[in-house]
Parts: sequence; C-alpha cells; structure tokens
Amino acid sequence: MKNLFLTCLNLLEKGEDVVMVTIIDRSGSAPCTAGSRMLVCRDGAVEGTIGGGLFEAEAIRLARTVFQSGQAVTRAFRFSGSEVLEMDMICGGGAEIFADLLRSRDPENAAVCRAIGALARCDRDARIVTRIETGPGSEDRTKLSLIVKGGDPVGMPLAEEDRKALDRACEGRHPLQVKLGETRYLIEPVHDAGIVYIFGAGHVSQKLAHLAPFVDFRTVVVDDREEYANGARFPQADRILVPESMDRCMQDLPVSENSYIVIVTRGHAYDMTVLAQALRTDAGYIGMIGSRRKRDMIYRQLRLSGVQEASLARVHSPIGIDIEAETPEEIAVSIIGELIQARARRIDG
Repeated sequence: MKNLFLTCLNLLEKGEDVVMVTIIDRSGSAPCTAGSRMLVCRDGAVEGTIGGGLFEAEAIRLARTVFQSGQAVTRAFRFSGSEVLEMDMICGGGAEIFADLLRSRDPENAAVCRAIGALARCDRDARIVTRIETGPGSEDRTKLSLIVKGGDPVGMPLAEEDRKALDRACEGRHPLQVKLGETRYLIEPVHDAGIVYIFGAGHVSQKLAHLAPFVDFRTVVVDDREEYANGARFPQADRILVPESMDRCMQDLPVSENSYIVIVTRGHAYDMTVLAQALRTDAGYIGMIGSRRKRDMIYRQLRLSGVQEASLARVHSPIGIDIEAETPEEIAVSIIGELIQARARRIDG
C-alpha cells in the first residue's frame, strides 16, 4: 500500500493527474479486500491492482470517465458466471469501488501521499481516511486524510468532532465504512508494523532480513562478528549492530511490546545467552530456532538459573509455523509466517 502512495506521489510531482480506484466494500469471495487500490494514468497505464480480470478492466474504463468529468464516482459490481471463472473465485461475490481524480496542481494530494509513504518507517499507529464524495461538487476536492496518533491530520481537513468519531469507530486492523451525517468515510487502520530484532547473522538471518521488509517489519540485525554483520550481507536491514559481546547484546535496545525477537545465533550457548536476556524484556514475541531436544536442554539450564515456567512459556520454539521447512529460505518463510500471525493477534487484542 505504501509503495502505491509513493508511486502516486512521484506521478503528481511530475505534473501528472491520476485516478485512484479504491475498493470501499466487498462481499463473498471478491478478489481483494476493502482498501485495495490501483492508480490509472491518463495514458491508460496502471499501477497496483484491485483483483484483475473483467472487474479491473471495468474499473479502468470507469477511471476514463472520471478523467473526462473530473467528478468522483462509485460503482457496485456483482461477480457471477464467467467473471467468477476468470478471477479464479470459488463462488460469486460483490465489490463497490470509489474512483477519484487526484490533480497534481493540488498540493494536498501530494502532501498526503508523501505522509502515507513515510509510514513505512513510522512507529506510531495511524488512520487513512477517505471521504466518499461523488457527483457535482466533488471536483478538485482532496478526499484523503492521514491521521497519525498524536499528530495533526495531513490532506483533507477534518473537524475535530468528526475526527474523534472516526477514531472511536475503528479499533481493529480491518478497514470499515462509517457514516457521519450524510457523508460516508472509509477508515483504514495503519498500525505500527513492528520491529524484528534478529540475533545472529548466518544464512537464515540473511533470508529473514530480506523477507521481513516485504511485510513492513523494520529489521535490526545483531551479531558480535563484524565479518558477518555488515551492510554487504544485509543490505535490506534498517540497522546492523555489532556488540562487543552477545552477553550484553540487549542492554541498549528499545525493546517493547511491539518488538519481535528472533534468536538464530551460531550455537546453543549463544542462543541461551540471548534468550536469557530476551526473557527480561517486554517483547511481544520471542522465538528461538532449534530442535525440541536443543530447546529442552536450554530450558533446563535456564530453570537452574532461576527462570520461571511462565517466562519460558512466552517462547516460540521450535520457531516458525510448521511447514516442514528445511532450507534457510523455507525456514525464513515459516518464521515470517509466525511473525505475521503474532502481529495480527497483537493488533486484534
């Protein structure tokens, strides 16, 4: 999503108008969820997707009419018969889309796209608010707003009373529609995606640091071997830390409930050292690689040092979702899957 807004920003800054097509509601097995977006340019070029097939082709045709009139429109679709087959759907469904013209001459459009794009490295929760306003009078009006927790809205202005009402209406992680008076709004929660601390700089860590940004995690790699923990081996990492010793590798880290600790060091002793430190933090997720035999051996040693069962119960070990992973790439995928699951449960409470 954030990359789409950065693409939109780039087009607007080059002086190109663009129609943003957003799914604002869906039912059944419609191809994409509410909040899915694509951009349509005047020359017919498309960025992003709302599901493909005939549905997307109709949306592109709708965007052409928006370019001509300048007025935003909504359109409801029902999928059945050949449309279901073409989009590889199990059964029918429906979706409503909102197509709005973002003009490059309106600085608010660029401002809100820039702010949403910057959320890729934001550590605060936010809301994207879309005012679903169509027909005469909808021309040249900014209908997007970004509200970052603790900050002022960017883009479309919102009355304080409306802003509070929209905030109260949306507490989960799924987009929803809210009606205030006669006006509909789509509210999309944008939660802090979290930061993954990867302890160890081996092959699994490399693959993990490569995959994590694709699902919006920030990543920090920690290893006391500079020849392993460096930018050449971890170009996607947000930070690389090389402590003097793994014995005190967490003492200056800002670990919080929105932190995910992944322990994949080079040996049992190092794993135990890092785990003992991790259990003293408020991390929302702690995972340690290894077999059940290795895990049990480490747990025995930690119990002897005074670690309680309740603390050990916080640990995901063996780490990752069970997909019979064997290669570093497969193991990284299984770990990322478990991190996504843990994040979703945290946001949903």
